[in-house]
Amino acid sequence: MRLAAVDLGASSGRVMAVDVTPGRVALTEVHRFANGPVRLGATLHWDVLALYRGVLDGLRAAGPVASVGIDSWAVDHGLLDATGALLGNPVHYRDTRTDGVADTVHAAVPAAELYATTGVQVLAFNTIYQLAAAAGTPQLGAAQQLLLIPDLLGYWLTGARVAEVTNASTTGLLDVRARAWSTEVMQRVGIEPGLFPPLVEAGTRVGELAPHVLASTGLAGPVPLVAVGSHDTASAVVGVPAATDRFAYVATGTWSLVGVELTEPVLTEAGRAANFSNELGVDGTVRYLRNVMGLWLLQECLRAWGEPDLGPLLSAAAVQPGLAAVVDAGDPAFLPPGDMPARIAAACTRTGQRPPASRAATVRCILDSLALAHRRTVREAVALSGRDVDVVHVVGGGARNALLCRLTADACGLPVVAGPVEAAAYGNALVQARALGVLDGGLADLRGVLRGGLALVRHEPRGDASAWDEAQARLG
Repeated sequence: MRLAAVDLGASSGRVMAVDVTPGRVALTEVHRFANGPVRLGATLHWDVLALYRGVLDGLRAAGPVASVGIDSWAVDHGLLDATGALLGNPVHYRDTRTDGVADTVHAAVPAAELYATTGVQVLAFNTIYQLAAAAGTPQLGAAQQLLLIPDLLGYWLTGARVAEVTNASTTGLLDVRARAWSTEVMQRVGIEPGLFPPLVEAGTRVGELAPHVLASTGLAGPVPLVAVGSHDTASAVVGVPAATDRFAYVATGTWSLVGVELTEPVLTEAGRAANFSNELGVDGTVRYLRNVMGLWLLQECLRAWGEPDLGPLLSAAAVQPGLAAVVDAGDPAFLPPGDMPARIAAACTRTGQRPPASRAATVRCILDSLALAHRRTVREAVALSGRDVDVVHVVGGGARNALLCRLTADACGLPVVAGPVEAAAYGNALVQARALGVLDGGLADLRGVLRGGLALVRHEPRGDASAWDEAQARLG
């Protein structure tokens, strides 16, 4: 059976044709399209109509499919008027409108109280802060409904308006224990509860592709839209090929999402202080994780250097002295675009270290620093949750970076299993296939099917952990 997995990232989208049998899942990328922000006046937007066109083009390229599932990044949303029309392009999460808004929200609902309900770390771009920033605007005043990005695209495909729970859990407006909207939080911060559609769990058949969509794509109906883990990290965690529940994951890309999979949220003050988030997962699970800056540091260096070939740089970095200099990958100084090599050098100077003297040394500094951040986050996730882990799974784009994976194994003192790169698309497809009856069982069963068809690379830890302890001590 062939399915279509739509996987939308912050810089590109892709549609994957996925062929599934009871013992095998095979992906083919049939369409990739750009997803760039658009600045209009002072506001940064997403070009959501271009995304929708890319989805339609991808479904046409996929050919006959039995179902469709969509996952994307979190928190951003479209607002609909009383007729169901979109009230302007969605605002980009990197827009500055939310600067300082969290303090205003926390005056109505103190941060500790908010965390006890939602379990979500404070990130300036969370949906709750975006809506607080939009208070009093004509657009929000005219809005009758809010749809998160994958649900908005699903609405245009089917006419059905829902909110899938894994993505809804990132908004700061969901009761993480009840897996339900928190109308109390909404009311206390002045957000209209009627904006939010009914929640559905991953695996729900949301609706069928509308006649005009079938005509645009050449597909023959009926074709159901299946709600998957619509937050891409939720789908990526389904796509972690773990053999037991004693695993940590690093979902890599521009960001690294580092955490463990649990059955209950951890809503302790220690977890809040450590900035861990309880995001909901598929099959009643919780993704207990923290955001780490990720490969953004390397991407921005490459841009500053004129986009040189990464392969030779990684080879040269591999023979550089390890841990010669490290930086705090969570330092807010690294968040904006700009001259990243200079900022890394400045951070080394501030901590009494000699800055990297070459591009290869800078790359080694970045990868050592990311491995150190992965180590710290995995250890804190274990300590805060009580979940012991035997292995770290690195999925997403960073799984291609053998040096990063090897350094992560050395830093964590645990084996690292690298792959798959397309974990989110695999997780998306696995949930669809189970909803259609091609596969059955729980997450362990789905992951077992996935493991049978993947070529994974295992990195065993090497060296002495004391060197990583000393490197962490340099950063305080």
